[in-house]
Amino acid sequence: MKCFLSYLFLFISITVFSQTNFQGKAVYKSKTTVDSNFGGREMSEERKKQILKRMKSMLEKTYVLSFTKNESVYKEEEKLETPGIGRGFRFGGMMSGGVTYKNIKENKIVESKESFGKKFLINNSSEKLEWMLGDETKQIGNYTCFKATLVKKTDGLDWRNMRRRPKRKANDTLKTKKVTDKVELPKEIKVTAWYTPQIPVSNGPGNYGGLPGLILEINEGRTTILCAEITMNPSEKIELKEPKKGKKVSKKEYAEIMKKKMEDMREMFRNRRGNRGGRGRGFH
Repeated sequence: MKCFLSYLFLFISITVFSQTNFQGKAVYKSKTTVDSNFGGREMSEERKKQILKRMKSMLEKTYVLSFTKNESVYKEEEKLETPGIGRGFRFGGMMSGGVTYKNIKENKIVESKESFGKKFLINNSSEKLEWMLGDETKQIGNYTCFKATLVKKTDGLDWRNMRRRPKRKANDTLKTKKVTDKVELPKEIKVTAWYTPQIPVSNGPGNYGGLPGLILEINEGRTTILCAEITMNPSEKIELKEPKKGKKVSKKEYAEIMKKKMEDMREMFRNRRGNRGGRGRGFH
C-alpha cells in the first residue's frame, strides 16, 4: 500500500513540477564513524581521541547537489585545511572528493577526481543499482520519505568501511578482502536510502539515484549522508557542466591504479629508513 502511495505522490509531483522548468540545490552533511576497536589495546584512549580530532575533516563533510530534471552536479564544499594535521592524515588531499556529474536522460555518470596530483574522469554509467523498495516511511524536514535498500560491493578504496581484522579461528568462514595485516574490508555492505517523491527527480548524493524521488538520506556502512537544506528554484540560475579534463578510465581501472599507487607508497615508507632516496612508481 505504501509503495502505491509512493507512486501516487510521484504522479502528483510530476504533474506539478512539469508545469515549470524547475531546478534546485540540496545540501548534504556526511558523517563517518570509526571502528571503536581501531588501534587495538596497543593504543591508549587518549591517543585515540587525539587521532579522531585530527581526522575530523575526513570524517565530517558537506556536499552540495545542484540539479534540474535531467542533470546534476554533486560537489564537496571546500574548506580550509585544519592547522596541525600531520603527515599521516593527508590522505584526503591525495584522493580528493571531486565532482560527480549525472545526466539521467542519457544514463551518464562521470566522476572527476584529482588523485596524487593527476586528474581522472571516471565513467560510472554502467553501474546499475538494484534497489528493493520497502513500505516504511519517515519524515525528513517537510518531506515524506520512503525506504529503499540494496547490497553494494565494496572496492579497495572504500576506506570508510575498513575495520580491524579479528583473530581468525580454524572454522572461520567470514568473507573479507585483506587490505593490510591488521585491517580488512567487507566484500559487501548494505545501503539504506530514504527518498521523497515530492521532489520527482531520480537523483541523490554521489552516485546514488534510480529511485522515484530525490534521495534525502543514505546510510552506507558506517557513513550517513543526510540532507540538511533544500532550495527549489533559487533566484540565481543553476548552470551544470560535465567535467571534461582528465584521463578517462572506468571505475575498475581507477581502483586498480589507486591500489597500485598505494602499494608503491606503502613499500616506499616501509623502506624509507634503509633507502631514503627510494621513489614510488608514477602514473603512466
